Amino acid sequence: MLLKQARYFVTVVDANSFTEAAEQLYVSQSAVSQQIKALEEDLGTRLMIREKRKFSLTPAGEYFYRRCKAMVGEADAIVRETVRIGRGENNHLQVGYLSIFQGQALHQAVAKFSEIYPDVRISLRSGTHEELYYGLLNRELDIALNDQRRAFSDEYVNLELAMPPVLIEISSRHYLSELPQVEIEDLHAFPCILLSGTAQREIEQRYYHSILGFPGEFLFAETMEAARLLLVSGQGYLPVEDVGSLMSPGVGTKRISVLRHGAPLRRRYCAFWRKERGNEYVETFADLLRKYITTPETSQN
Repeated sequence: MLLKQARYFVTVVDANSFTEAAEQLYVSQSAVSQQIKALEEDLGTRLMIREKRKFSLTPAGEYFYRRCKAMVGEADAIVRETVRIGRGENNHLQVGYLSIFQGQALHQAVAKFSEIYPDVRISLRSGTHEELYYGLLNRELDIALNDQRRAFSDEYVNLELAMPPVLIEISSRHYLSELPQVEIEDLHAFPCILLSGTAQREIEQRYYHSILGFPGEFLFAETMEAARLLLVSGQGYLPVEDVGSLMSPGVGTKRISVLRHGAPLRRRYCAFWRKERGNEYVETFADLLRKYITTPETSQN
C-alpha cells in the first residue's frame, strides 16, 4: 500500500495539482485525496499544508518526496525489466542515422528514451542511405532515421517524420553567402561536398545529382569534421536539412536556402524498421523522433 500511496503523493507534487494528478493516475480527485490522507495517518505526520486549491510541503513532506521520487522510479524500472525478461525481449536498441543529419531531434530522442528506459542500452551508428538500408535488411539495426529513396515496402514500418527544406552551408567569404536563398542551378560552378565512404560515393552522387538536382562536381568526406574543413577553406558547399532544432552553422560559414524552380527544395525523412522487429522500445523511440522533429524543443524535458 505504501508504494501506491507514495506514487499518488509524488504525482501530486510533480503536477502541482490534485486535479491533474488524478487525470494522470486515471482515478478521481477524491481517491487521490483519500490516499494521501491515509498516508499521512499511517506516517503520523503531515506532509502537506492545504490552503484552498493550493498546497505546500512540510519539511517532512519535502524529505518524503525526494526519497519517494527515487523509490517510485526504481520500482517502475524493476517492473519494466521483469516484463522484458518474461517476454524474452532484448534490452539493447540499435539505432542508425544519416551521417549528414545535424538536427537536435536525435539527441533529444536519445536523452528522453534513456530517461524512460534507463536499463536499455542504445547503440548508435551513422551511415549513408544505403548503409542504413542494408543495416536494417541484415538485422544489424532495429530502427533507422533515413531519407526516402525507394518505394515504401510492406515488410517495413515506414513512419514519415518530416519533409524539411534543403539548405547549404558555405564559407562566409563566398559571395553567395550574402544571399538568403539560391536557385540550385546557380551552384553549377561550385563543388558539392558529400559525406560518404568510398564504396558508396557513386550511389550518393547519383542521388544528389539525378534526384535532388545538384549540378557540378562533387567532393567527398568520410566525417563531418573533414567536410567542415573543406567547407571553411572555401572548397565547396555542404547540403544540410532544417530538421527540428538545427545546430548553428560552424565558425566562418553561412547557411542559405536552396530553391528549385522557385520553390524550396525538400527531402523526406522517415523512421524505418522491419515489422517483425517492432517492439515497445522501437515504437517509443520512433514516436520521440517524430515529436522532436515536428515540434522542435530547446530542452530535453
